[in-house]
Amino acid sequence: MKIIGTGSAHPKCAVSNEMLEKFLETTDEWITERTGIKERCVISSEKLEDLATDAANKALEDAGLTAADIDFIICSNVVNEFVTPALSCIIQGKLGAKCPTVDINAACAGFIYAMDMAEDKLRCKKAKNILIVCAEEPSRMVSWQNRSTCVLFGDGAGAAVVTEGDELKAIRLTTESMTNVLYYQRKLEPTPYIDKDENFEPLVMRGREVFKHAVSNSNKDIKTLLEETGLKTDDIKYYVLHQANRRIIDAIRNFLGVDEERVPHNVERYGNISSAALPALLDELNRGGKLQKGDKLVFSAFGAGFTTGACVIEWAK
Repeated sequence: MKIIGTGSAHPKCAVSNEMLEKFLETTDEWITERTGIKERCVISSEKLEDLATDAANKALEDAGLTAADIDFIICSNVVNEFVTPALSCIIQGKLGAKCPTVDINAACAGFIYAMDMAEDKLRCKKAKNILIVCAEEPSRMVSWQNRSTCVLFGDGAGAAVVTEGDELKAIRLTTESMTNVLYYQRKLEPTPYIDKDENFEPLVMRGREVFKHAVSNSNKDIKTLLEETGLKTDDIKYYVLHQANRRIIDAIRNFLGVDEERVPHNVERYGNISSAALPALLDELNRGGKLQKGDKLVFSAFGAGFTTGACVIEWAK
């Protein structure tokens, strides 16, 4: 596969650290020192499906395609207002596409998991053009009275169009069941027969364990793929890492031993937007003229589960 188009969309409401100081026991200095985040964009009047459709349309335009050219849509999403139908079905209708769709939930690693699925479909000749949309609203999963979680997240969407090619050089997915480290449980409808204990609580994140797992697994994934492809760290133009927080990004960069300019970031402006972070950052690089045909990129992400994913891809545009 190869990537031929990118797009992204962010909510209009940008919440600064100073705005959070008004109702949280926190400060801009405290948040910045621990996360590197200065503001995050959160949904106010928007609908997630509209942000997703906007990002998808931008990716289609960048690819020079229309919705009619898409053979399959993969949507990565953790939570939204619809339990059913799938968010991918809603996006398909808004785009006017006529193809099958599917949702996946691999948390923050969803973009790489979707790329792996797309690669399989392309190899099997079951599709020619595939649209990947990552649309997330983690601001609706946290308690806005809990300063340890609500300051971290923003909302948004990122999209990419992929097609037949030989630019995906290697990809690696892993899952390790650690459900007590990062989770969110929501209430289901009651029945007359439920007699079990049920826990419903906003997002729980055990920061120390998340940090350790994210840094160690990201480095392991990246080094494994570099060995598999015979590439050296200096052969990679950019390391596009999940935008969880600057401390994790910097720790991974230090382990890899690469210069800061080769590890782009925008977490300071958008916060952690889950699986939308990678395609949104890729779109920023693409539209900013930072990518040249033949550039080798490494993607790496980690999320609840724990899921991790990484890949090496050559820029085709």
